[in-house]
Amino acid sequence: MLWWLLAESRTKPILRQLAEQGGWEVTETYIDYGVSGTRARRPALDKLMADASRHRFDVVAVAGFDRMARSVRHLLETLDELHRLGIEFVSLRENIDSAAPLGRAIFIIVGAVAELERSLIVERVRAGMRRARLEGRHIGRRPLELDHAAIVRDRQLGRSLGELAKTYRVSRTSIRRVLEGVTKGAVQASSQPQQNRRPETAA
Repeated sequence: MLWWLLAESRTKPILRQLAEQGGWEVTETYIDYGVSGTRARRPALDKLMADASRHRFDVVAVAGFDRMARSVRHLLETLDELHRLGIEFVSLRENIDSAAPLGRAIFIIVGAVAELERSLIVERVRAGMRRARLEGRHIGRRPLELDHAAIVRDRQLGRSLGELAKTYRVSRTSIRRVLEGVTKGAVQASSQPQQNRRPETAA
């Protein structure tokens, strides 16, 4: 069994002793020096989660919950991700081991709370979008304000898509969409009189 220790300098010997008592191999120790523990993104913690996704270890051991995260929400998200990856979690101060019955129960509760939190976030976003629509506010990115006629004219003069994109400060895809939209509109307009023309009948 491989252990990953998330520790600071003063707690690292304690965690190593715990690993030795259990006969576990310590693969690596990561310490965030000079980084506030209140931050959700920390170099060592980020690498831990990246290594976890690659299944480079089986267990994560910490001195306490506050070494892993300084907010309940961040702790729930981290533990839920470790549980999803099948990685055990051990916290020395809280005497929590996900391999033990109590630890497994806590992980189940953590997973349920994390799922509830995600559902609440989704519902809040949807409610906000519904309210914005009712108030007539625009949702999403504002449409690009482009001179379609000028783009078509420049294209007819032989300018490339790259040149047009650079001139109008948009992507080549946006230029292509403008040209395709103008072409499609012209085709529909030319076919409309033929569709509305009444068939001639013999006298």
